[in-house]
Amino acid sequence: MMHRLSNRDARRLWLAQTLLTTGPRDPLEIVQGLGFVQIDTIRNVVRAQDHILWSRAGARYREEGVWTHLKSRALFEHFTHDASLIPVETLPYWSRRFHHLGARTAKSDWFRSGLGQAEIRAIRARIEAEGPLSTHAFDTKHEGPKEMWDRPPHKKALDQMWYAGELATAHREKFVKFYDLGDRVFAGGCHSGKPEREQTDWLHARAMLHLGIATPSELMKFWGATGPAQVKAWVERADLRPVEVEAADGRIYAAQALPDIAARLAAAPEPGARVRLVNPFDPAVRERDRLQRLFGFAYRNEMFVPKAQRIFGYYVYPLLEGLRFIGRIELKADRKAGVLWVAGYWPEPGLRPSRARARRIEAELDRFRRFAGLERTDWDEACPRP
Repeated sequence: MMHRLSNRDARRLWLAQTLLTTGPRDPLEIVQGLGFVQIDTIRNVVRAQDHILWSRAGARYREEGVWTHLKSRALFEHFTHDASLIPVETLPYWSRRFHHLGARTAKSDWFRSGLGQAEIRAIRARIEAEGPLSTHAFDTKHEGPKEMWDRPPHKKALDQMWYAGELATAHREKFVKFYDLGDRVFAGGCHSGKPEREQTDWLHARAMLHLGIATPSELMKFWGATGPAQVKAWVERADLRPVEVEAADGRIYAAQALPDIAARLAAAPEPGARVRLVNPFDPAVRERDRLQRLFGFAYRNEMFVPKAQRIFGYYVYPLLEGLRFIGRIELKADRKAGVLWVAGYWPEPGLRPSRARARRIEAELDRFRRFAGLERTDWDEACPRP
């Protein structure tokens, strides 16, 4: 008989799998437990990677703290669905990813630098001779009309070599990436020699470990490094159990679960009533279809949507209370004034006003403000209060 999981249990399990409800942890242990952490350059209040780790580590985590683990080589930086910090245990199973992305970017206009092979070799030779260098150490200029996302030729060449594993991130300083030779950053190099099937099987098994319950599509999207046929073949061979999961709208969908899913569910804690400010890049909300299916919460990141087309705002954080998303809030940091600025607040339709909830939201904003090193929280006069 196929096991069925209620929507409430599916939500509780997912929040536990993403470590949002399982108590404070060491930052490195968090990245290992999540599989990877996406990094992002925008410091709206704090950068995404810092917010994600603080959400799980609590007061023990400080901004920029994750870079110590990159420098110590406990983590390496590469591309999953986006730029990410990945536990070094993954490296032996990542060589096909270096190869595929290197080949893809070599053919892409986006990474075509216009530099000659001799010029590209000269960039690499400088890094080999001088050690880690950032893009600021080079000086080539873009020719012709400049588009918003254009980068100088040397930056394109650096990034193409980075995707291929020929170069790697040695460390970051104030988010600036310093490139070094891949053979110096990756112990033993980035090409493991493991057969491709062994690599993809390991990646699928790890994705399943982090997801707990997943559809084939969700498995594929976890790393963004394999295709539908590879996922399907692995699911057919793997030791999984089919489950029926109740979605937020009451419909039932089929998925695969780990054999120990009952034990994981039994160990998953009740999240309590605390309100959590979730980063837009947080793994709990990254896969939007899964988010809407499990929680009935439709979320879109509108940072790169033209202002006139935004429904909510530029940097809008989902608000999680217990097992449900209760709304979203737009925040900004005025560092000169030391203010966390609340620019917008949108409760979910049908959410009843509650003084207790309002206090919980204020408490979470206060925790976030202190983490960001700001002195007070102010609300825009036109912004409704909880």
